[in-house]
Amino acid sequence: MDIDIASLAAWLDITSGLSGSLSGAACWAYAILALTTLPPLLPNAVLLVTGGMLAARGEMSLMLVLASVAGSALLGDLLIHRFGRAAGGRVRTVAHRRGRQGELFDWASRRVHRGGLAFVVGVRFLPSGRLLAGLAAGAARYPARKFALGAALAETVWAGYSVGAGYFGGAVSDDPVFSLAIGIGLSVLIGGGAALVARASKET
Repeated sequence: MDIDIASLAAWLDITSGLSGSLSGAACWAYAILALTTLPPLLPNAVLLVTGGMLAARGEMSLMLVLASVAGSALLGDLLIHRFGRAAGGRVRTVAHRRGRQGELFDWASRRVHRGGLAFVVGVRFLPSGRLLAGLAAGAARYPARKFALGAALAETVWAGYSVGAGYFGGAVSDDPVFSLAIGIGLSVLIGGGAALVARASKET
């Protein structure tokens, strides 16, 4: 049985129904990218790849797509950090009630000061790492300016490979389904590799 990779990815991505709304390079298309990137844990890989694919075809600006995605993600990270700083005690209590999450929260809170920027960047690529990094850094009173710098680096890398995968897919094929499949596949491979590297650094 043939498996349509693009359809499978779209099924897994709850924002995929918005991908058709990006065509036309209207201002609100960039707003859609930004709004779906702002909150953590919201899967929007199909949208990011679609944005890159449309940029390759000249229907959207690559720089504006990258700025919308990375800028919105950074803003979300700073809001998470601020919440962690304001409600760190309550967040820690809730995390400890969930066993493994409490251990991860304590580990991140301890390591953020020692690892600094490298830790803030690396933990971003762990599963749920964006939320963990911001909450733990805020609760540990890690300086907001330093966190912002690390988060900016992490989100730039993340946006680059997520959108870039779609851009590559759009550049090598005129078939939108095939282009999307290529982009999603590359994004998953690169993101998985980054997660493995981050996990390896966590264990050292």
